[in-house]
Amino acid sequence: MVDEAVPRPSRRTEGITFTGSTGAPLSAVVRHPKVTPRAAVLLAHCFTCSKDLHTVSRLARDLADDGYLSFRFDFTGLGQSGGEFETTSVSSNVADLVAAARALAGLADLDVHLVGHSLGGAAVLLAADRIPRVSSVTVIGAPSTPAHVRRLLGDAVDRIEWEGAAPVDIGGRVFRLSRSFLDDLARHDELGRVRRLNRPLLVLHAVSDTVVPVSEGEAIFAAAPQPKAFVALQHADHLLSDPRGSATAARILCTWLNQIDLRP
Repeated sequence: MVDEAVPRPSRRTEGITFTGSTGAPLSAVVRHPKVTPRAAVLLAHCFTCSKDLHTVSRLARDLADDGYLSFRFDFTGLGQSGGEFETTSVSSNVADLVAAARALAGLADLDVHLVGHSLGGAAVLLAADRIPRVSSVTVIGAPSTPAHVRRLLGDAVDRIEWEGAAPVDIGGRVFRLSRSFLDDLARHDELGRVRRLNRPLLVLHAVSDTVVPVSEGEAIFAAAPQPKAFVALQHADHLLSDPRGSATAARILCTWLNQIDLRP
């Protein structure tokens, strides 16, 4: 259940907190549509990002405008959430998603679409079978295996493994990563989960993504059963920094979800 009072429907945007997988309070923003919601969308942000990254907030706004209740939150130790990032892992992110889904269910009795960006995409694929009433999964710029993150850390991997934990510069910000984080990356069979997903899957990936190559998205798409769709985004980088890229992603996502929610 949500730890704060249930938000009033008359307000379009609500900030709430809920308890995450480590017991720390996690911060979330719920955006209500002006009409009765078609369904809910649970959004998972990218590695070391936050719920307020423009990519996620743009999707949340456009989804609400299209009649969806959107729920975005900060993973443990990031953004406005409590807890220590150094103690987190992909496993804890998956557990945070499950906790977020419980909080969402306490707010509204709705089917849920999962949307994840980058490593958040890997997390929603891994969490899908642990969350009730999931209608579809969408990944944006997601790696086909969480272990892809290890390659992004370069020489820092050796220091983390030697010292047990070490600071790492990621996008101009310094985070401490632990050996347990690295060890956890290899424990997840993401493509195996994709093969057993049994839900509609949309893969969005920027052609010019230099952080997670488009071949990663292609591998996810190839592993998934039908129904599925793959869209190669033009005018876009990994973070969808160009407004044209983020606008296109939002438009495609809304169209895809509308088709799913119109099914008999």
